[in-house]
Amino acid sequence: MPEFNAHLWVEGKNEIHVISHLCKYHHVPKSFDIREPKINGQGSGVETTLNSFRYNIQESGKQAVGLVIDADEHIDRRWQQVIDIIRRVNRGYVLPKIPDPQGTLIPAPNDYSPRLGVWLMPDNQQKGMLEDFAAFLIPASDQLQPFAHKILDEIETAKLNYYRRQHRSKANIHTWLAWQENPGMPMGQAITAKALSATSPIAVAFVAWLNRLFNLQA
Repeated sequence: MPEFNAHLWVEGKNEIHVISHLCKYHHVPKSFDIREPKINGQGSGVETTLNSFRYNIQESGKQAVGLVIDADEHIDRRWQQVIDIIRRVNRGYVLPKIPDPQGTLIPAPNDYSPRLGVWLMPDNQQKGMLEDFAAFLIPASDQLQPFAHKILDEIETAKLNYYRRQHRSKANIHTWLAWQENPGMPMGQAITAKALSATSPIAVAFVAWLNRLFNLQA
């Protein structure tokens, strides 16, 4: 495995798989690695991801450090949490007040600090998570997605849903994936299988953000 001086921090394996498949499809140069923080071999959640991001910024010799994290229910609160983490590094970064819809880039303030990038799932503008991002990759011509929503509406009305309301997007995308040619395939694999579109506007914007952050492509 090559050693990289640029890293992208994510919350878990699903993010790693989706991003890796997008990078492969778009031939993104392998100039960085994707990292998931773990405690005792297990995924460790938002707080540890944010702290791993902060510690990585403080390490010497890093060229670029990125963060992909779910906005969840309150995007403004999540953004403030990210900004506070960067401020704690105390390197003099000039921080934007709001996320860039195309993915936030924060220039390095000096020669010994990395440039930073932040992407709040799904689209830097609204609440949600990775599964909402994946739903944006469903082709516009798809005829199954309305049925997935209809079924979820029905089981919620009947109070038969065991998922929490904020996790409806997870139920939605996995219901939809269960109806594909290869039922139940992971989201990343669905990109390679072209069930999910790697050329949807949000996928293209995400890949462009990665290239600006790690490969200095305009």
